[in-house]
Amino acid sequence: MTTTRAGSAVASLRLAVRRALVALPAPVREAPVVVGCSGGADSLALTLAAAAELPGRVTAAIVDHGLQEGSAARSAALAADLGARGVPAGVHPVVVGGPGGLEAAARRARYAALLAARPAPDCPVLLGHTLDDQAETVLLGLGRGSGPRSIAGMRPWDPPWARPLLGVRRATTRAACAELGATAWDDPHNDDPRFTRVRLRREVLPLLEDVLAGGVAEALVRTAAQLREDGDVLDALAGELLAAARLPEGGLRAATLSPAPQAVRRRALREWLLTSGVRDLTDLHLRAVDDLVGRWRGQGGVALPGGLDLVRRDGRLSLHRAEPPPVG
Repeated sequence: MTTTRAGSAVASLRLAVRRALVALPAPVREAPVVVGCSGGADSLALTLAAAAELPGRVTAAIVDHGLQEGSAARSAALAADLGARGVPAGVHPVVVGGPGGLEAAARRARYAALLAARPAPDCPVLLGHTLDDQAETVLLGLGRGSGPRSIAGMRPWDPPWARPLLGVRRATTRAACAELGATAWDDPHNDDPRFTRVRLRREVLPLLEDVLAGGVAEALVRTAAQLREDGDVLDALAGELLAAARLPEGGLRAATLSPAPQAVRRRALREWLLTSGVRDLTDLHLRAVDDLVGRWRGQGGVALPGGLDLVRRDGRLSLHRAEPPPVG
């Protein structure tokens, strides 16, 4: 699906949209569709291809992050252009702020706005992430040692987010825009070397392609797909283990957890902690928690983010609010 011969790029994108929708659950498949459109080639091509494939069912949501001069006028012009092409479009201004740096804050604000733009709970939101984006995501996860979940990349369907273009190269989206006579906007942030992903795109991946004689992006994406398949099996096993280990009062039975393989056990513990309200878990946290089961020697509890302690008493794991330090 990377061919860009004249007249073929739009057809490739429409086929990608068609296949993505067929794979969705029935209520989602039949609902109105929202496409997140920034005006860049990927999201613009996706919006126009989806509108052609699903006439009358597609609305574009344009998120104005307000991070660049003229962003409001540019967003309004994009909405007007899409409207002239028969695609209803709304502009959603957001305020970017909070922890984690500019990229993370912008992503949180954008996703919240796209969620709010859905006319109904079953509506999917189509995102323009391409094969190239997926390869960058896998490489980032690999370089940061973030574990198999990160290296497995983005899912084609992660409710309510659908990513029809994960098998499509950026060159195809640009070719589709050219075929349609649509002018894409090149975000200056996409060329700013202050951002790690930009340097991966501009420096690291081209070098890898040169050294390894091509095919690196596709290979990374195949690796991600294989890891997702393996991860789905491990998650299912972890879900069964977690259900068996749960206690009526909300804790976990250590004796049920301890015989399980470590990879399955850690996934079960991770799911339990996340659903219990623990956030910002690191691999170090999770391994310390797992030691209370797999390497139990009577050690003390584990301090977790959010002011929580995990303790083991009488063969049971339980979460407690951490005791405040004594005054004086």
